[in-house]
Amino acid sequence: MFATSFPITILSVSLTDIAEEFDTTTSVLTWVISGPMLLSALSLPVLGKLGDLYGHRKVFLTGFTLATLVSATTALAWDPFSLIGLRSMAQIIGGATQPTSMALVMLVFAPADRVKAIGYWSFVAAGAPAIGLAVGGPLIDLFGWRLIFVIQAVLAGFALALATVILPESQPKRVRFDVAGALALTFVVGSLMLIIGQGPSWGFTHPALLASYVVLPVAVPAFIAIERRSDAPLVPLEFLRRRNFTFALLTSFLMGSVYMGGFVLSPIALRDGFGLSATVAATVMLLRTGVYSLSSPLGGQLGARYGTRSMAVWGTAFLALSMLVFIAGTHFDVLIVFCAALLAQGLGNGISRPPVTAALANSVPEGDLGMATALQRMTMQIGNSFGIAMMSAAYDDSGTAGAFVAPFTVGLVLAIVNVGIATFLRADVHATADDEEAATDGEEPGDEELVDGAAASVEVATEHRR
Repeated sequence: MFATSFPITILSVSLTDIAEEFDTTTSVLTWVISGPMLLSALSLPVLGKLGDLYGHRKVFLTGFTLATLVSATTALAWDPFSLIGLRSMAQIIGGATQPTSMALVMLVFAPADRVKAIGYWSFVAAGAPAIGLAVGGPLIDLFGWRLIFVIQAVLAGFALALATVILPESQPKRVRFDVAGALALTFVVGSLMLIIGQGPSWGFTHPALLASYVVLPVAVPAFIAIERRSDAPLVPLEFLRRRNFTFALLTSFLMGSVYMGGFVLSPIALRDGFGLSATVAATVMLLRTGVYSLSSPLGGQLGARYGTRSMAVWGTAFLALSMLVFIAGTHFDVLIVFCAALLAQGLGNGISRPPVTAALANSVPEGDLGMATALQRMTMQIGNSFGIAMMSAAYDDSGTAGAFVAPFTVGLVLAIVNVGIATFLRADVHATADDEEAATDGEEPGDEELVDGAAASVEVATEHRR
């Protein structure tokens, strides 16, 4: 996870240098960030399901190996379009490591302990971009942006060698892959991401978006019809009747919206509103990512002790509080208050993500962990685009600190709604494969099934540890 995550922040601050070398504009090169994000969202459910069907270790190692080779090749990019293409290819293939790595972690822990494990997984996923920015920034200044991908390839090579020796294999399913469902979901997600992510910049009358308006209302019912008829659906629709599955996805969507909306606007506020230099602004931004990373294990520990539902509510409440403090900091033009908001947002994200992810994972049988975690990542990425679009649309671009009050007010509304959604999560539900029949009948697992499911999961986890 570290090897695949750390280049993101370094690339974002290197776009100006890359644009100068390739004699292009930074607006073109923003596709180095947004293009891979869009394509990754499209591929995640497919890659997660492939892990369920053919083994998470196999899919993880295959994706990691190919992504390492493509990343090394990216250092040789000869123009902006080759850079965008290679980055997108690496992100699509490397996307296999996200749901499969999380599924592999969960498979070796009993359901009650998964929230702790996810806390440490989040610690690495959140800390990698922060470390990359702190350590990689000076190296890029000295040796250029191509070093990013050389370092990534070297780190990935070491990680790949360890993974080959250490990782256990999961039990694959003996069913056919749902090709039709995967294609239909690709059209649904692709249309949504284009409308939400590109509408504000392209204009909502752009030909690609007009096509999306036509495709989306056709693709959604087509996907539902395909999944209902499939013997082995990509996304079992009966899971949507499970409260922790549906509300965990909704919570993840809004968490992504609030966090990423603030993530994009904060450096603009620091530079334009408070007059900080790019270097100082980047350093201040480390407050949020650093606290997010360090508090993720705490979120896992607290979730195990007090319950996933309680900590999901507290974490989303901290995210709402951070938006309120952002409003105060920008309204009164006080930098120290704004910095406090960064700390609160990092803490809220760190506390809430492990319990929300654990609630989702424990609501499905172990054979569907790859699909469930991939669907959560996809939902969160759609939420990222939604939050960025909504909060950016409220910014009037006047360059004053007060101009950011409206965007953060939008974030506050989204965060308050998210607190309400998090309260609908059930407390620590553990599902097994036998629960699929109950879900098909529109029922959630009862108390006896939960006890039996937890016991069965402990036995499976024990076997994996052996």
